[in-house]
Amino acid sequence: MKVTAIVPAAGLGVRLKSNIAKPLVKINDEAIILQTLRKLSGHPLINDIIVVFNSQDIPELKDLIRQKQIRKIKEVVAGGTFRKDSVKNGLKNVSGDTDFVLIHDGVRPFIEKKIISDVIEAAFKDGAAIVGIPLKSTIKKIKTKVLEVDSTLNRNEVWEIQTPQVFKKDLIMRAYDATDVTDVPDDAFLVERLGQRIVLVEGSPLNIKITTPDDIILAKAINSLSKE
Repeated sequence: MKVTAIVPAAGLGVRLKSNIAKPLVKINDEAIILQTLRKLSGHPLINDIIVVFNSQDIPELKDLIRQKQIRKIKEVVAGGTFRKDSVKNGLKNVSGDTDFVLIHDGVRPFIEKKIISDVIEAAFKDGAAIVGIPLKSTIKKIKTKVLEVDSTLNRNEVWEIQTPQVFKKDLIMRAYDATDVTDVPDDAFLVERLGQRIVLVEGSPLNIKITTPDDIILAKAINSLSKE
């Protein structure tokens, strides 16, 4: 089975309040995106990688990839206006002989090898698999306009979803071709709309998506722990 990884990383980091693109922000002297790509490139079940990046910084990223000798990078392509557009740009560059597509956020650098293996193997069996973790906190649905409590959700039925998410190539292609929705929370959302069964693999609380300045602090702590 050939697996192609698509890494959407075209965000500019507005919420991070950074002067440079979010994936190029350094955590302990190395850009976030390089840490992510190294994890994916080193996995034996991933054959090649397509990175989707903001167009103005593509030359810099290519230089970094060459300097750090990160293998398996097939293409670095420009992102779109929304994440959905970026992933679709990545899908256009997937080879015809690819069987499965793995999609992983470029700013989730702490993904573990075992979790990648588990979600790929689950997708091999069921056609679509995603990573998530059970919630510990009480979750309430609110009335957003007035910030009043509407109801309390059963936290045993609600999980926080992460990436990677892995799908049969034909399935994820069909899901993207079939949608005209702009606000897409994740790739599995589009596959759900086709009525496809999706299995869930338990991830890790350390598999954080770096979005805000607080996440940078947490990421540095995680990075330090992993080197002890």
